[in-house]
Amino acid sequence: MNPNEVREILVQRIDQQNQAVGMVVGVIDPDGRRSVAHGKLAKGDPRPVNGDTIFEIGSVTKVFTSLVLADMVNCKEAALDDPAAKYLPESVRMPERNGKSITLLDLATHHSGLPPIPGNLNPGAAYSVEDLYRFLSDYTLARDPGAEYEYSNLGAGLLGHLLARLAGTDYEGLILSRIARPLSMLDTGITLSSSMERRMAAGHNAVLEPVANSDLSAPLAGAGALRSSANDMLTFLAAFLGYADSSLAPAMKAMLEVRRPAGQATIGLGWMILSAYGQEIVGHSGATGGFRSFVGYARQERIGVIVLSNASTATAVDDIGCHLLNPQAPLAQPETPKQRVEIRIEPRLLDNYTGRYQVAPNLIFEITREGDRLFAQGFARLPHNRSGDLTGLPKFELFAESERIFFARVSDSQVTFESGPEGRATSLILRKGGRDMPSPRLL
Repeated sequence: MNPNEVREILVQRIDQQNQAVGMVVGVIDPDGRRSVAHGKLAKGDPRPVNGDTIFEIGSVTKVFTSLVLADMVNCKEAALDDPAAKYLPESVRMPERNGKSITLLDLATHHSGLPPIPGNLNPGAAYSVEDLYRFLSDYTLARDPGAEYEYSNLGAGLLGHLLARLAGTDYEGLILSRIARPLSMLDTGITLSSSMERRMAAGHNAVLEPVANSDLSAPLAGAGALRSSANDMLTFLAAFLGYADSSLAPAMKAMLEVRRPAGQATIGLGWMILSAYGQEIVGHSGATGGFRSFVGYARQERIGVIVLSNASTATAVDDIGCHLLNPQAPLAQPETPKQRVEIRIEPRLLDNYTGRYQVAPNLIFEITREGDRLFAQGFARLPHNRSGDLTGLPKFELFAESERIFFARVSDSQVTFESGPEGRATSLILRKGGRDMPSPRLL
């Protein structure tokens, strides 16, 4: 890796394409380990990011969860084909189908048949263990466990919860005792120490406005609650690539010995495995409301890359990580997000827009009014769900740019309402990622 070339990529991504406020890239290869950083901890904060800056790593947490599983299997504490129900209280009914149980392997490879998120999860509200158990007990699987891949934060979170129960601790304690402390990753965890808090980057949304740190409910922590630094993550990769001795080496090796189909790729225990440009890349990306992350490595070349960003933009880190692992992988050229200005409109106009709209065959948008505020919430019909049930996605607020055009602050998305003669909206156009999706009103 030429540090100057990496810096040029980061300068373009931050200063010209406005896709982050601060970014850090770490690389480890036969020549050693180094990091390159550009940008700031937060908008208006003069402090630069560096290899010790703390970021939310989102779904990269799933790799840690699956590594604990692989280590427990290696230590004969559990088995991949153990039913998940084995590690739950007897009062909880774990869903089954056609006599087939969801196994720990199913949870680690997104083949459980569980939905992406539990249907009783309300964004912004606390989600308890009792809520999780209630959902599992009431849920009916639409397909057999192990049959097909469907990415599930619920499944990964449940796996972390089960492993923590088996170890007699909470999820953070599990990660600290089984991974972070043995690897001397002192800046990896959920709870911020005073030192980590001083070095914590501020998160930003898709239009680079500050957002609060994520606080993933404890029962789902295994899906995406961890925070870490580029230097700690390089230590993590050093163990996977054999640059550092570790008692976790057998478990790390075992994570790629089990493979299942996952769309255009395959999945091991936690890791996504992609073959492209004559090379096998093992990796995982993560996203929270204010951060993006990528961690990956090429085993044959013994190269590992970590990319961390303090903004949750659509084009953020994945392409940079893949490009540094293989220069044939192209860099994206995202459009600069437009800075949008909210205006005040007559609250009575909002009544014209409330209702449900068909965005896609399996996606409905519900527009609701709360006082003088407008909200949107997606309801998705999950693949293979023959019952036709809709799963609610997180609700978000829409802000008026004009009387008919609204924008979201949680993502670079806009909604334009098309009205009939009486002012009542007959359809909306959802613009996301440069694509317009006309959506007729259902009711």
